[in-house]
This record gives sequence, C-alpha cells and structure tokens, in this order.
Amino acid sequence: MLAVYAASQSASDPLSGLQIGERPEPEVLPGWEVVALRAATLNRHDLWSLQGVGLPPERLPMILGCDGAGVTADGREVIVHGVVSSPGWSGDETLDPRRSLLSEVHQGTFAEKVVVPARNLVPKPDGMSWEVAATLPTAWLTAYRMLFTQAKVSPGDLVLVQGAGGGVATACVQLGAAAGLRMWVTSRSEAKRQAALELGAEAAFESGARLPEKVDAVMETVGAATWSHSVNVLRPGGVVVISGATTGDAPPRAELTKIFFRQLTVAGSTMGTRQELERLATLVTTRGITPTIAQTMPLAQARRGFELMAGGEGFGKIVFTM
Repeated sequence: MLAVYAASQSASDPLSGLQIGERPEPEVLPGWEVVALRAATLNRHDLWSLQGVGLPPERLPMILGCDGAGVTADGREVIVHGVVSSPGWSGDETLDPRRSLLSEVHQGTFAEKVVVPARNLVPKPDGMSWEVAATLPTAWLTAYRMLFTQAKVSPGDLVLVQGAGGGVATACVQLGAAAGLRMWVTSRSEAKRQAALELGAEAAFESGARLPEKVDAVMETVGAATWSHSVNVLRPGGVVVISGATTGDAPPRAELTKIFFRQLTVAGSTMGTRQELERLATLVTTRGITPTIAQTMPLAQARRGFELMAGGEGFGKIVFTM
C-alpha cells in the first residue's frame, strides 16, 4: 500500500528521511480493526519524528501520521482516535504512563490503511466531510481539552492564544469563539493576525505586546519565546495551559515569583480522550464550525505538505487525501 514514512532521522535535515512509497499492509491484531483511510492531517509531531524526537531509530521504518478518518471493513465511517493506551488500562488514556500516539509504537495514518484498537474508533457525524473529520483527532482535540477540560473557561471569559496560525492555536480561536469566549491572539505575522480576526478572534496583537487588560487564561504552545509574556498577562488566579514548546522548553525567565504570588495555575495538557473527541465532533457539527484548512493534497504529494510546515507557511491544517 502507498504510505508516507520515516526511513531515517536527522535533527538538522528532517525531510532527508521522509519517504513516499509502498509498505506492507498492516496486520490486524485481536481487538483491533483495519480502517481504509480517506484523509489524514499533518502535525508538527510528524516533523519531530523525522528529527528523532519520541521515535527511537530501532522502530524505523515507521509510517507517520497521528490522525485520520476512513471506513472500517464493515462499512462504518469513523474518526481515528490517535492515543493508544496500554493493555488493561481504564480511565483517562492521556494519563496512562505507557500510552503512545499512532506513529510512535504502532504504524501511523499516512497510508491507505491503518490498524487501531476498536475502542479508538469514533463514529463520523453524518454530513461531516472526510477532510474536516481528519482535522479533529490531534490539533483540534488538543485545543478542546486545553480550553474546556484544563482551563475550565466559561462563556464571557477572556482567553489569549499565543502564536496564531498553528493548528492548535487556530482550533482554539475557532472553538473558543463558537463557545462564547472572548478570544485574543498574538503573532509576529500581520497576515496571521488578520486571519485570526476573520475566524472570530476579538483582537490580535504583535507577539509580546502590552495588552489592554489582563486575561483569564492563556493557551500556550510556543514555549520559551512567549512564556514570560504568558505569565505576565494573566489576572491573579488565572491559568496558563501549555501543550507544546515549539521554541524550546527552557525559557530565560521562569517567573516563579509571579506564579506563586499571584496564585496562577500552570496546567499541562496532552491530546485528549476518546470521549472528548466525541464531544468535539458533536460541537463542530452542531455549531457549524468549519476547521481552517490551509491546503489539501493527495498523499503521493505529501512531501510538499511537510515542506510547507517546516517553512512555517500557511494558516490552518494541511490535509492528505487517499
């Protein structure tokens, strides 16, 4: 079957290890199901895998891709939940210390077929396109959990999203606006700030700018470059939720004094649960949310999508179709 996979890894030249070609069809394990994929979306996790982050070289070659949507052998249209818990685990799978994402231990979704645990299949809502369904399991699920599970924000709250333009940041803006939150964003790019306003953000600022008022919560995926700003713009008792650190995880100033003196909460967030993915799919459908898609291209042209992400181009998700 046609697949996009990591054949080798390089921290300085990650795309050198990216291959597009034939791979064996997956073996179906007991309790697992095969899904004929219709669409999958690119995530920064896929670039990290090519750089050697979270994917040991002894597991290569590894088909990349954390999320997707397709059809089961018996004809059900499903969304693939990418968090795979360990055998016997019950409860919140994101808290399982032995959990993994598809493409870390098990082959990923950038292929014509993928095999996943039966419990990882979520029914695709009627009328939802394959492209939209494929955007939900990683970036959009991460955003949903950040906002509604970890930050516990309510309609009318003021939320700042650092780094407009990325998949998680864009999802936060669209979900927050649909849920009645006041969404502010930052970005170094005027074009990305304008795009965020068009998606429902109330205001957009340059990165690090002084804000007109303090915010209730900050959605943080940038890391070192924006950490000090994220802490300083919070109201006393506010919360910063962090799900990534694309500019590094060692900020020059940790701001610990401000965190304890102003009683701020720092909450980590990783992906989401199957139940949260179901609720997310329902929210997107009932509120008529259209996830922002930067580009759609056939799986055979996936290298172009990786080049766009590596170059920081585009606004929204990059979708591969099968």
